Amino acid sequence: MDYFEVIGRLAALGPELASGKTAVGIVPRKFSLEAIRVLLLELGRPELKFASVLIAGTNGKGSTAATLAAIGAAAGVRTGLYTSPHLLRVNERMRVSSGDGTTLQDIADEDFAGVFTQVDDASNRLVERGELPHYPSFFELLTALAFCYFSERGVELAVLEVGLGGRLDATNVVEPLVSVITDIGMDHMDYLGTTLGAIAGEKAGILRQDGVLVTLSQHPEANAAIGNAAMAKNVRGVDAARCLPPARQSLGHTALRPEGGSPLGRNCYDLSVDGETLHIDSPLAGQHQQRNIALAVAAAVELRTNHDFAIPNAAIEAGVRTTNWPGRLEWIPSRHGHAPVLFDVAHNPAGAWALRAALAQLPDEMPRTLIFSCLADKAIDEMAQVLLPLFDSTSGDPARSRDHVILAPIQNPRAATVEELLAAVHKLDVPAHAAPHLPGALAQAEAITPPEGVIVATGSIFLVGELRALVLAEAV
Repeated sequence: MDYFEVIGRLAALGPELASGKTAVGIVPRKFSLEAIRVLLLELGRPELKFASVLIAGTNGKGSTAATLAAIGAAAGVRTGLYTSPHLLRVNERMRVSSGDGTTLQDIADEDFAGVFTQVDDASNRLVERGELPHYPSFFELLTALAFCYFSERGVELAVLEVGLGGRLDATNVVEPLVSVITDIGMDHMDYLGTTLGAIAGEKAGILRQDGVLVTLSQHPEANAAIGNAAMAKNVRGVDAARCLPPARQSLGHTALRPEGGSPLGRNCYDLSVDGETLHIDSPLAGQHQQRNIALAVAAAVELRTNHDFAIPNAAIEAGVRTTNWPGRLEWIPSRHGHAPVLFDVAHNPAGAWALRAALAQLPDEMPRTLIFSCLADKAIDEMAQVLLPLFDSTSGDPARSRDHVILAPIQNPRAATVEELLAAVHKLDVPAHAAPHLPGALAQAEAITPPEGVIVATGSIFLVGELRALVLAEAV
């Protein structure tokens, strides 16, 4: 198969949270590690060919993974990075450090097609022999593909972002040297549970007997669930709090290093690590990213201290500085007279609050247009309550009189309809326009937002992926 045939095969599997198809249709989703284990055994156990760090959480796990992988690459460690979902191309999910050890590169199309063919052939053999009840799911296929690719490329350290939950996620078949748990919130409740404790318990499923956990203190209910799971498995805890900036530096410094015309700037501060000063200079904007950076730095220190990875402080500094994780408070400067665009993949209430804190750094007089959409299974009402009042042209605040809200559907089977989005907005009595699709929403936003204003696009990674491609194409 060539690359485009492979992409067609993946698309035919349907939504990412659906299982694979059989002759009689889509198999109801049943989370289990049994299928991925059978598949990996058929493929020669590629997940055992490299060391791994497994990262779970609700918010920040992708940023943490990208930062840690960049640190590994900067240290000259052959590093693989597996994340999900992708912004634009599925290749983004699998990256390996380049020959010079300084950057992470997406899997090439031909490599993707070649490794997919191996995984597909193995899957079909297993189904024919009756060792798999049905063809693997979209995520199981990609996870197996990533592990095979990392094995073939001689990856020494794989940084793996959990897709959903932790305990029954396909990535959880590895034996991680270090487990990392980022901030936990209420998300995917249909799959993980309806309380913070239940969700945290599912995330804590990535812990191993006598293993290592890197985390930060968070909500007491989540702390309790994680702590109980850790004690039951005799896990050694590593508190990343020592890698947070001192209190006097944590506020305000993100705005002191502007980049690319962005008023949000970079996270810049100093830490004391193992008796040496570590200079943090991260392109990831927003105070909330300081927690994710701290987790990545603490994991890197743990890897060098107790797991024989040569990761000097200079490599930590370089990796943090060169982290590439687009779509997270990403500022795209004005193009051809259009207003700049601020992209953020905030897809749940906690993400919306982080974006709201970042918007507080913008000049109050800057006109704003919000392009918003999300998936139907998200907390639409709560996200709207957090964000939309900041764009209310009828609030009586003269600074907001030129603001706008534009709603549009996402190209995803799980997307909320415009009617569902409008219903949430009408409860708040905030004026909003409806667009038939995201390209139309962008054209409308560019027409009504003055060049000195900003277009804020948020609500889902799928929205950011599609709009970002359109905006970057305009910039050429």
